[in-house]
Amino acid sequence: MESIQASLQKMMSGEKFLKQYEKLKHEILTDSIISEFMQSNPHVSLDMLEKSLPKLDQYRKEINTCNHCRGLENCSNLMKGYRPQLVVERSYVDIRFEICEIKHREDRHRKQQSLIKSLYIPKDILEARFEHLDQQEELRLAASAAALEFAMQADPGKRSMGLYLYGKFGVGKTYIMGAVANALADRGIESMLVYTPDFFREMKQSIGDGTLNVKLDRVKNAQVLILDDIGAESLSSWIRDDVLGVILQYRMLEKLPTLFTSNFDYDELEEHLAYSERGGFEQLKAKRIMERIRHFTTPIFVDGSNRREQN
Repeated sequence: MESIQASLQKMMSGEKFLKQYEKLKHEILTDSIISEFMQSNPHVSLDMLEKSLPKLDQYRKEINTCNHCRGLENCSNLMKGYRPQLVVERSYVDIRFEICEIKHREDRHRKQQSLIKSLYIPKDILEARFEHLDQQEELRLAASAAALEFAMQADPGKRSMGLYLYGKFGVGKTYIMGAVANALADRGIESMLVYTPDFFREMKQSIGDGTLNVKLDRVKNAQVLILDDIGAESLSSWIRDDVLGVILQYRMLEKLPTLFTSNFDYDELEEHLAYSERGGFEQLKAKRIMERIRHFTTPIFVDGSNRREQN
């Protein structure tokens, strides 16, 4: 019985196969893309090119895909998101792959987004940028400038000073914090944006499913923590002392900056923290919490028109 190798050799030596091979070789070597490579590399012999026909064929197809790019999601190259480049080895021509600019941008964006953790924060906030802020709105300029300065100088683990943006509903405090998160991501600094009322509700529920400590540790250890809309929640003594108090104490000791947004100024927030769901008034405990907030944040009033009413 004839071996498979012998059968292949016989098939490859047939007249039909040789004609097809010569036709393909001619098509590859006369392709404008390959001709350009040959002109740029006159030392490459015909023998080297013939040895490399499969690579040359792959290259011309893939570089054509790159030259008519339809986006990363539609990339049909063998290595998706990589641009081929012909290189001359000792006796043949090979392909080297380099990441294309589109994939590079998307990878960078994905890495940046992975640095921004969020709990209950809308998508438009997560995409906020300082360059998208309304620079004509003078009433927000001071807050935007202070937020940008923080984002450029933040040094978690060494400096714990944060910001406390307060003002009426809808003036853009949360959007500014989203811009802070993205600017931090550009510097490789992780941040976590937390909508405080929903987070506190989840912490109550976590007692029953045994995930309380895991979730608490996740928030405690964020390089930069942004507590959005503090003061809008219904407060219990346990949330104030064993959740918020524990978070702020840990972050103070570890020199991890915490930022806040609120409709309340310092004094109004302290009064809010003094009252619990059961109607108690615990001023001393509220003062302890506020001491950590006052000492480690810079208060900035954010004024302006209601952005939500403009949309």
